Amino acid sequence: MRGPDDQTSGMFSYLSPEQRVRPDHPLRAIRRMTDEVFATLSPRFTNMYSDIGRPSIPPEQLLRALLLQSLYTVRSERLLMEEIDYSVLFRWFVGLGMDDPIWSPTTFSKNRDRLLQSDIAAAFFDAVVAQARTAGLLSDEHFTVDGTLLDAWAGLKSFRNKDERPTPPPDDPGNPTVNFHGEARRNDTHQSTTDPDARLARKGQGKEAKLSYAGHVLLDNRHGLVANVCVTAATGTAEREAALLLLTKAADAVTVGGDKGFDVPSFVAGVRALGITPHVAQKVTGSAVDGRTTRHPGYVISQQKRKLIEQVFGWLKTVGGVRKLRHRGGELVDWIVTFAAAAYNLTRLRTLLARPA
Repeated sequence: MRGPDDQTSGMFSYLSPEQRVRPDHPLRAIRRMTDEVFATLSPRFTNMYSDIGRPSIPPEQLLRALLLQSLYTVRSERLLMEEIDYSVLFRWFVGLGMDDPIWSPTTFSKNRDRLLQSDIAAAFFDAVVAQARTAGLLSDEHFTVDGTLLDAWAGLKSFRNKDERPTPPPDDPGNPTVNFHGEARRNDTHQSTTDPDARLARKGQGKEAKLSYAGHVLLDNRHGLVANVCVTAATGTAEREAALLLLTKAADAVTVGGDKGFDVPSFVAGVRALGITPHVAQKVTGSAVDGRTTRHPGYVISQQKRKLIEQVFGWLKTVGGVRKLRHRGGELVDWIVTFAAAAYNLTRLRTLLARPA
């Protein structure tokens, strides 16, 4: 017998969002880990807010929503609010009831700015790394460093001469006609009017130049977890300079792997000055490392392990949504990338902790 297609305009439900999410859902493990992180950060949250006034969005719910944006590749905060509104899974993860109202996207952005000013992303990332260390999943000895270019949220037409005089209004304000032929554009003479912190850079010879930021990762070789992360201006030496900065904070590091871009005398000497052995890939000619380093079995292991860092960049760009940045300004971009790296660590930890001992 064919069932009737009756449309029900109203419905009473006696099941909570907690009962509707299956027990083995991957988000349950991530929710447990984030709850432990928020318990650690609770005193810091308290200091961020006044004791009087109207209650704001709870910072725990705000950060859980941002985690969903990274984990599910939601392209905008407006779409994120829409998805939380109709998804029982998202409501459960954030901590909202079935009838709780959803925040306005602008209110969500303003509250996120408070977290930016308090550098909560770095604190959240450090707390996740501390969980991995407590679980015995993080090595303090063997690391890999690398960097990648992140496309800035600015077009090449906004890259103008710093000394350029005001010009008449364009023929099309939304997409003006611009002729760059015969003009040498360099970072020392030009700047983006959309995102002044973005720099013109390219990945290699023959590649197109784009307005970009440089993202840098320090990877733990044991289980492929991100030990540290930062974003800098995209310069020709940014990878090596940021790598030395990240290694300075890794006090117990013994070896560090890297590709041929790190095989330069200044980087090798800087790493050795920190008491760390540079296991970087050798150039065909003019290498800064020799047989005294490459003869050891640990060098071969470091070269095998350093490939794990490509998984981090692949996840951050495809799932984490930082291939094409949606935010402007170096400080905010660093905040977003750091938080996305924390989300990657949570997914990696969930997988590692689920494995049999």
